[in-house]
Amino acid sequence: MVENLDKKRLFLVGNLSIFMIGLGFAVRASIASDIQGDIFNELDLARSAGLVGEVLGATFIGFALTLLFGSALVDKVGMRAMLLFSAVGYIVGSVLVVAASFMPVSSLSYWLIFVGFLLTGLGWGAVEAASNPMITAVYPEEKTHRLNILHAWWPAGIVVGGIAGLGFSALNLPWQTNLLMLIVPGAVLAYLTFSTVFPVTERVQSGVSYGDMFKELFRAPSYFIWFFAMMITAAAELAPGQWVDLALTHVVGMQGILVLIYVSMLMFVMRHFAGAIAKRISSVGLLFVGCIFAATGLYGLSLSTSPLAAFASATLWGIGVCYFWPTMLSVVSERYPRGGALFLGLTGFAGGLSIQFVLPQMGAIFDAAKLEAAGGVERLATLSGEQMDAVLRYASVESFQAVALLPLILLPVFGAIWLRDRSRGVASTAIESQ
Repeated sequence: MVENLDKKRLFLVGNLSIFMIGLGFAVRASIASDIQGDIFNELDLARSAGLVGEVLGATFIGFALTLLFGSALVDKVGMRAMLLFSAVGYIVGSVLVVAASFMPVSSLSYWLIFVGFLLTGLGWGAVEAASNPMITAVYPEEKTHRLNILHAWWPAGIVVGGIAGLGFSALNLPWQTNLLMLIVPGAVLAYLTFSTVFPVTERVQSGVSYGDMFKELFRAPSYFIWFFAMMITAAAELAPGQWVDLALTHVVGMQGILVLIYVSMLMFVMRHFAGAIAKRISSVGLLFVGCIFAATGLYGLSLSTSPLAAFASATLWGIGVCYFWPTMLSVVSERYPRGGALFLGLTGFAGGLSIQFVLPQMGAIFDAAKLEAAGGVERLATLSGEQMDAVLRYASVESFQAVALLPLILLPVFGAIWLRDRSRGVASTAIESQ
């Protein structure tokens, strides 16, 4: 029974696991330009940004695959096994990328980095597959509030990782130090999970059979509206976050990771108030308003040419995307309780699958724009200083503006659902599955 579990210990394990994946996100954002400059520019200058997008996208492939299969298996293998797997993925994946950086540059370097990021992505997905159903099982009456607090530790990890990365750089430590830092929370998480008693999922507690959980996909086809909505909200939040350092460092005149750190601090604070806000305007209303802010902020980031403009736009973007991921999970859990961990995992899978397509596309848009602005590969290779900054500024505008359109697509979707709920006197309940 849930009453017999150590809720504080479980929440600690959940927070640490989310902190670890946030830390990994910041590390990848911090080292993306280093990988491009030290390895991929030498491997293929014309496609270097696209290669960065591909290896970063590998993280989301692993994330999506683990959620797709792990969410269906978490009841079978247990939450402990999933979290142990995530810790191993982060440790081994980090070691592979470090090893690739010390080898002579070749296609093998690319594949080691690809596999290393893939493993960290598998670990990321395992965290989501275990931690989200764990929290909904322990706190069934306050899902939006608790999931947002849980996922507040994602931006907390980004803040710590980003600041640590800046510190390593100031101390002239090699960029590989960022990856070695990921081993610490992985080891601590592995230790804690061995001595923690985990609950069964909410679906098991309610007596819904394993087979009925899968049948719910056919009984509640409206779920797929949320599946596709998650693809768009995740792309609006995570793709720019992974890209911001690479795109803004040479354009705004500051390290782009500072923008990511600032937005993450903002998100950490704001997610603690999600429950109170959702009670006033509903969870779906929170998503609708978020789309407006996200689109405005992303468009502003694309045009930012100074630190002040970048921070102002990032504030709007951060406010917009702050509640996307945890609130999407809570809405799905509230509306489709019989779907259990499967529906939660599929929702996360939609987010990871989306980023796998969006990040390489952002890289391709960036590469095409920089070649257009420079006048070809040969000309690009000769540019430096202000001329190169002008090329990168143009490329950044093109890549960010493409993503800025995504949240606008969801405005009529969330708006229609919000109005329907209000007309029925419903804030955010399990109306589809009852």
